Amino acid sequence: MQPLTHMDHRPPARRDWRVFWRLTRPHTLTAAFVPVCIGTVLALGETSIDWLLFAAMMIASLLIQAATNMFNEYYDYQRGLDSPESVGIGGAIVRDGFKPKTVLALAFGCLGLAMLIGVYICAESSWWLAVVGTICMAAGYFYTGGPVPIAYTPFGELAAGFFMGFVIILISFFIQTGDISANAVLTAIPVAILVGAILLANNIRDLDGDREKGRKTLAILIGRDWAIRLLAMMFAAAFLWIVALVALHIVPLWTLLALLSVPKAIAAARGFIGKTKPAEMMPAMKATAQTNTQFGFLLSVGLLIAHWL
Repeated sequence: MQPLTHMDHRPPARRDWRVFWRLTRPHTLTAAFVPVCIGTVLALGETSIDWLLFAAMMIASLLIQAATNMFNEYYDYQRGLDSPESVGIGGAIVRDGFKPKTVLALAFGCLGLAMLIGVYICAESSWWLAVVGTICMAAGYFYTGGPVPIAYTPFGELAAGFFMGFVIILISFFIQTGDISANAVLTAIPVAILVGAILLANNIRDLDGDREKGRKTLAILIGRDWAIRLLAMMFAAAFLWIVALVALHIVPLWTLLALLSVPKAIAAARGFIGKTKPAEMMPAMKATAQTNTQFGFLLSVGLLIAHWL
């Protein structure tokens, strides 16, 4: 049941494509887009690409990410965490007048579509992926749903990095090759770190509000200053990991193109320093997501160049 105070203050409902687009939280969708691209490009070195499978995997991943964001929107509203002044949310309920049950239905609709696409992916690769896919969708729901939401614990960054970074890369690789290689596993690690960094940046931004609402995120447990330091260390770890892979001849020299995203990472980490208001930290939050996008794009380009040469 909806909180009565929220029902009283919801504005008249607005319906246009921009509202639905904001509800997906597009600045987070790169966390789904980048891993699929990297997993597919890694597979290019071992087999010819089935582009229909690639497209199916991309759409399914984006749908799961969008559903996760919608569950977040719904459950944060139900728990009284969101208001019209909240930043970083879609705002469909508190600003655009959507009924909470509509947002919840859209979330389950996205998961349903992802499941249908998943049937095709499994039929073309392996039915064992049905188990993995179900676990991924469950993680998307329990990120903010259920009695103990993952997002309210210190394990949000780990869960996001593992499922949306690491696992998605390996699934994207597997459906093309029918196997998992050590190189794919090792290359997935820095991407998982950067996906986790997006969640850490989000929790740094929302630290004060989350603490007031009783959340126990990693940023709250270690404090704002150490959370910013950890964010910087995660960026450094991702970049140094790629350098190490090149030095060990695990990935080609061209993958060092990913280091061109270092300036964006520096801007992201610096953007949080000395800031306490969520609105002030939004540029740094976006820069963190852009670091993931740039890193993934440049890494993919480097792998493509090495393949063509």
